[in-house]
Amino acid sequence: MRIAFYAPLKPPDHAVASGDRRVGQLLFRALEMAGDQPFIAARLRSFDATGDTRRQGRMARLAQRVAVRLLTQWQPEPRLRPQLWFTYHLYHKAPDWLGPTIANALGIPYVAAEASFAPKQEGGPWALGHRAVAGALRRADAVIGLNPADRACVTPMLRDPARYHPLLPFLDTRGYVESLMSGRPPRLITVAMMRRGDKLTSYRLLGEALVQLLDLEWTLDIVGDGPAWDDVVRALAPLGNRVTYLGALADTAVAAALGGADAMVWPAINEAFGMALLEAQASGLPVVAGESGGVSAIVANGETGWLASPGDGIALAGAVRRLLENRDLRLAMGRAARDKTLRLHDLANAGERLRDIIDRLRPARAA
Repeated sequence: MRIAFYAPLKPPDHAVASGDRRVGQLLFRALEMAGDQPFIAARLRSFDATGDTRRQGRMARLAQRVAVRLLTQWQPEPRLRPQLWFTYHLYHKAPDWLGPTIANALGIPYVAAEASFAPKQEGGPWALGHRAVAGALRRADAVIGLNPADRACVTPMLRDPARYHPLLPFLDTRGYVESLMSGRPPRLITVAMMRRGDKLTSYRLLGEALVQLLDLEWTLDIVGDGPAWDDVVRALAPLGNRVTYLGALADTAVAAALGGADAMVWPAINEAFGMALLEAQASGLPVVAGESGGVSAIVANGETGWLASPGDGIALAGAVRRLLENRDLRLAMGRAARDKTLRLHDLANAGERLRDIIDRLRPARAA
């Protein structure tokens, strides 16, 4: 099936790396593994960070012109025409102004992956995007949920709750090797972008937690870069020379850094689910993280790592201390983490799951 793939927040070939871009790329590959032919339908970014209603209106009008242009290209050419529209990451700050219009015009299924719906935004500065998301969800033939925290608000918006299909977060596990955990002293690692907001809040909580552990031997590698670099360095300054900043790394270098570590730690303030946490587990690392969003869908508390209440630096520090003081526990949790990732979170599993979901839509397309 020829699938029009669209990511209104950030296209999968965007120049700036992020977890969002990474998930988009993985979904694209999973669709290919499912036997379909996805292509990037448009690179129009509808994201509005500030709640600028005039900008949102302009974006909606621009999107309608783009939709008309695409339909003009596709309608006379059956070989170019998509047979399904697939939107990744749909929410009020980045609504899909294209997909529902084009799916209606072509009479094809409309699918959204990782959609969220926030009722509290109904009368707020993103009200226009909020209404667009509500309309897209009502139009959707299937919604694929990677973050279980989104389900409660999304399902009531669907014409049929059975149109919601959970999908475990996933990655290509072939790119990760199991850590030997031979570091002396133990090496902690954090992989996260450095931007203001929740990421910076997480870095600050990381510093507050780890400063409670200066009586133990350990080091910390930080993989990441961004506009809040100076703020992050200040937040971690009390940790002294225990911290090594590796900067932004390519995917293969991130995998290598994880393979040389002993445990991942990240407060995960308002994290959707945390691709870096999944990468760490694929590398056989136990994870200590804040239990926010869909993090618990990746980290099995007490089995593959420890989860602390969101924002609780004392609990986070206590969990890290348990791992630092018990190498056998680190090894056991690391093995369990890698085993769980290989069994449940691999790209091949996601391809099979997507094939199953999309196969259900083929009769509707034929009709």
